[in-house]
Amino acid sequence: MYGKYKAKVPLEILSRYDKKKDGKLIFVTAITATKAGEGKTVTSIGLCQAMGKLKKNVMLSLREPSLGPTFGIKGGATGGGYSQVYPMWDIDLHFTGDIHAVGTAHNLLSALVENHVTKKNPLNIDPTRIVLRKVMDMNARELRSIVVGLGGRSKGGVPHESGFDITVASEIMAILALTRDMKDLRARLSKVVVAFTHDGKPVTADKMKGIGSMCLLLKDAIKPNLVQTLEGQPALIHGAPFANIAHGNSSIIATKYALKMADYVITEGGFAADLGGEKFFDIVCRIGKLKPDVAVLVASVRAMKLHGGMNEKEISKPNLKYLEKGFANLDKHIENMRKFGVPVVVAINQFPTDSKEELQYIKKHCDKLKVPSAVSRVFTEGGKGGVDLAKTVLDTMEKQKSKFKVLYDEKKSIKDKIDIIAKEIYGADGVVYTGTAPRDIAAIEKSGNDKLPICMAKTQLSITDDPKKMGAPKGWMLTVREVRLSAGAGFIVPLTGEMMTIPGLPTTPAAERINIDDKGYITGLN
Repeated sequence: MYGKYKAKVPLEILSRYDKKKDGKLIFVTAITATKAGEGKTVTSIGLCQAMGKLKKNVMLSLREPSLGPTFGIKGGATGGGYSQVYPMWDIDLHFTGDIHAVGTAHNLLSALVENHVTKKNPLNIDPTRIVLRKVMDMNARELRSIVVGLGGRSKGGVPHESGFDITVASEIMAILALTRDMKDLRARLSKVVVAFTHDGKPVTADKMKGIGSMCLLLKDAIKPNLVQTLEGQPALIHGAPFANIAHGNSSIIATKYALKMADYVITEGGFAADLGGEKFFDIVCRIGKLKPDVAVLVASVRAMKLHGGMNEKEISKPNLKYLEKGFANLDKHIENMRKFGVPVVVAINQFPTDSKEELQYIKKHCDKLKVPSAVSRVFTEGGKGGVDLAKTVLDTMEKQKSKFKVLYDEKKSIKDKIDIIAKEIYGADGVVYTGTAPRDIAAIEKSGNDKLPICMAKTQLSITDDPKKMGAPKGWMLTVREVRLSAGAGFIVPLTGEMMTIPGLPTTPAAERINIDDKGYITGLN
């Protein structure tokens, strides 16, 4: 127990359910993120509560929020209104310490690498090719590129360039979310490539002899966290990988055992269907042997009007012309989800400024595409406001059987796999390789680690690699400037466009609005 309202569930308890039959898996994703809001998490929680209203045995499996975005832009990530997970303020902050444990384990490994190089360097590590960076769970653009080791060998070590990533983009976090048990965790941590030698050979984490210590630091973090929705449905919240850098989905452990304990499990991928969605299907389902039964694609009138080119300041005014133009983004994501053989339901997340005509216009458009849809009012009404959506999802699973398949064969070449994702999911004409990408790919192939799934690092603000391009652009080329190997997690990470692995704070950070008064009342969080 972590107080009255949250708990860690030991793996030996969960293992009692190993032989039980799996329930149905409902995957929630969304159209491309906009400032207007889509409401993916609130829809996931509200849908769970709605299924509870229908007397269904249902559970949630969600990721943990990261402190960086919480104090940067989001101000919380536990749903909203009458569809939240409780205790939301604890979940939005340090929760049970999982993210801190991951950061500490990562930085311990980094310290061991730096110490090895300083202390005679018996493995012949090239200091200019130490690929394991540092991590912290905060948006700090000033730490993206730094020089470490200053002050002389005895005090500072060996000077070289380094930098920070946000903790939830760490390979250690990705490993935690993809692992099956402590044995698997230990094996995956051992495979992490931390550096290359002067003659170009990869150096793995097991050579640093700190895997046991890392496992010790993660002994509680590997256990899923149990909380509940505002209406009492159980929720396992575990794992926190970013979807625009890592694979962006809750842990395999949490999802696997939720499926053993409930008839229906609702899980959610980070950001849009081109990021958390594609990665859930091509990475998480492949590794965890999961088979989703339906995909719920969340959209909002406001977001689609922005994708249609409407001025952000005018977004609250009804306008069918811009809404229709914005359908292009919705249509592309529907098309993408269908490529995985999974039935699709569109959840129209209603905002107070939405007109009746706009909501009906979206439903008519979905009808033309032969995609079931329903308006969701879970923010203002809780589970009651999601009953229509829940009935639509249940009806769809009954009438349309999932024929799930992955998008590509992981045994294809790295460039072929990147090309397939770029063309099939993003709608690009092809791929351009710049910077160190060609050399990176050659090094990965030489090490024999090229037969792994691809985990694209791409902006969440566009289906392209340019955050300024809305809708679903055509006639463009995807730019890959760097390719990183996450051998422990079991995937390859191409960095596209100008994607950074640690976010910066906006002009007006959410931190400026968050406060706790002298009596303990919290404001501005969520």
